[in-house]
Amino acid sequence: MSEPAKTMNESTSRPAGGHIGGTFDLIDHDGRAVTEKAYRGSFAVIFFGFTHCKMVCPRALRRLSTVLDRLGPLADRVQPLYITVDPERDSPDVMREFLSSDYPRFTGLTGSAAQIENAKKSFRVFSTTVTDPDDPDSYQMPHSAFTYVLGPDGSYITHFTDAVDEDELVSRLSSLLR
Repeated sequence: MSEPAKTMNESTSRPAGGHIGGTFDLIDHDGRAVTEKAYRGSFAVIFFGFTHCKMVCPRALRRLSTVLDRLGPLADRVQPLYITVDPERDSPDVMREFLSSDYPRFTGLTGSAAQIENAKKSFRVFSTTVTDPDDPDSYQMPHSAFTYVLGPDGSYITHFTDAVDEDELVSRLSSLLR
């Protein structure tokens, strides 16, 4: 009898068949070249998305911002990062403007198409380009919606699906940060 295939646990296990590397070489929203090493010493909370997203990204960024507020002083140990899957539209200036008013804790990261593809591959992120039915001259970028957590040494610790609620995120992140 063969062993059953391993699948991905909803919020804590690594995806079946692979390692989440957590590496990237990108440009932050202030125009500086950064790698994952720039955030060593802090826990990195990372969400991939894009500034033209109509629903998933704003909801996720609001939820994560509220979670960070609820963590109180523990949030000082966290560097929230928002990595675009749409480098064509999301320049450093666009990322900075998008994040500064509503999600000021986040640092936006962008780069060339190749740099973004490498970051997505490292985190096993899926995205694709589709025509926007509400605006035929534009497009949307459906993408996976995971929140990744890297430790202060840059190693992958866990990830959370978009379905994990705010209370559980606060509880689980509090446990990691203590």
